[in-house]
Amino acid sequence: MLYRMHHTYSQMIQPVHLWAQAWRKQLTLPWNPLRITWTGRTMTAAAELIERCTDNYEKPEFGFRYTTVNGEKYRINEQISHGLPFCNLLHFKRAGLEEPQPKVLIVAPMSGHYATLLRGTVEQFLPDHEVYITDWVNAREVPVCEGGFSFDDYVSYLIEFLHHLGPDTHMIAVCQPSVPAIVATSVMAAENDHCAPASLILMGGPIDTRVNPTEVNDYASGKDYEWFRDNVICTVPKGFTGAGQKVYPGFIQLSGFMSMNMDSHVSKHFRFFGDLIKGDGDNAEAHRKFYNEYLAVMDLPADFYLDTIKKVFLEHQLPKGEITWQGNLIRPDLVSRTALMTIEGESDDITGMGQTEAAHKILSGLSDEQRKHYVQPGVGHYGIFNGRRFREEVAPEIKAFIQQHRSSAVPISATEMPGNSSPVTEIVEAVEAVEAVEAVEAVEAVEAVEAVEAVEAVEAV
Repeated sequence: MLYRMHHTYSQMIQPVHLWAQAWRKQLTLPWNPLRITWTGRTMTAAAELIERCTDNYEKPEFGFRYTTVNGEKYRINEQISHGLPFCNLLHFKRAGLEEPQPKVLIVAPMSGHYATLLRGTVEQFLPDHEVYITDWVNAREVPVCEGGFSFDDYVSYLIEFLHHLGPDTHMIAVCQPSVPAIVATSVMAAENDHCAPASLILMGGPIDTRVNPTEVNDYASGKDYEWFRDNVICTVPKGFTGAGQKVYPGFIQLSGFMSMNMDSHVSKHFRFFGDLIKGDGDNAEAHRKFYNEYLAVMDLPADFYLDTIKKVFLEHQLPKGEITWQGNLIRPDLVSRTALMTIEGESDDITGMGQTEAAHKILSGLSDEQRKHYVQPGVGHYGIFNGRRFREEVAPEIKAFIQQHRSSAVPISATEMPGNSSPVTEIVEAVEAVEAVEAVEAVEAVEAVEAVEAVEAVEAV
């Protein structure tokens, strides 16, 4: 009922949106004499504000066209390398670049926003890595015939993607996927899988939310499983491809974290209105870019959302050694060939200090040479994976760690490689898998340092 009411409201205000859009376009026509007057600019600003407040924001684009490698420009071709019902593995292929470089799988959070929230993260790795990212599909666009999507399915997807990419792949999990990334790595280690990641980088992940719990952690743990199941899960109505799917709606997520900082959002829109009147195009465009990303939300599969609440925030199954996959108890202590790096922000109020570092205690089978913990001073949650400090300080640390452990996986015999008969064949396939092709002079990711604490909240839940 709630989803249907929201959908009906969205359709009802579309005429207002279209009217405001037409009004703004008329006011900005070159031959309109009001265009250069204070009155005209005020009317144009009001029209755009109404247009934006009544819009339905769709999935943004990554927008990469080129990148620069050693002073040379290479075109970026965004391709679906491997497609599954709830996620596409995107490859940012650099056309014409033939130098083999480390493969990086960036695991974007399935937490309300699209993978484009990590645009800045992807951009930093394009010049010197073969970059792939998990592009999660809006659950309302997945037909019911494809079934549901649970925590176990999430882990299965990561394992399938790692098999698709082959050996010597480095996995970077940003926030929420840190837990399933550890589970996937543990499953592959237990099976002696040669495609297990060479290194695992966890950024601001809620590994053990009992450590320095934040307001977000308290909210998630302050209610029981039944409350979430009975109050925030909806059924996608007719009119969508995924009609009948059980989901945690994006509009509930959006309204929740906007209400946490409503005063800030209101003041930003007043400032935007003033910038339009003054003709401050740079600030106005920064506002548009940020809110185009911030207001574009996706529905989450109900099973996955509820599993995450239960396993991560209510029962703390991973740090307690109780987490399972497909009914089998997970053994993180068996991980011995995957190097581990954890990253935390000094001022992170979404994932508290120590929550990500807890992974080192859980992955107890690694040597000291295979471990690294890095704390970035002066940044919050968002600054761990985006913005100036990420570009200048965090990203170089990650790249150095990847380079150090690029071939750190201990060689294993052909008989230990599932489904393989020749070690020579494996080596050839691994080399061929490194598709040398490209790079981008990418569009600068939205750097709203004022990135409303609420944006980060979505990464945690």
